[in-house]
Amino acid sequence: MGKAKDAVVVVGALALAWAAIELALKPFLSKARSDIDKSDPARDPDDDAVPPAEPKPLDPPAPPAPDA
Repeated sequence: MGKAKDAVVVVGALALAWAAIELALKPFLSKARSDIDKSDPARDPDDDAVPPAEPKPLDPPAPPAPDA
């Protein structure tokens, strides 16, 4: 019966520690969770770090037509 009691005490201590962390960090966790909810999964933050390069034209511009 001693191992079962030890397991219950450990689970209770973990639950108490989790609740204490949730209460202590509630403002930070609330903001982080709301930011995650608002995030766009299609956007890659790494793309924002480097400005996009100008695309090069595939063909050079055609010379002007001769005047007739």
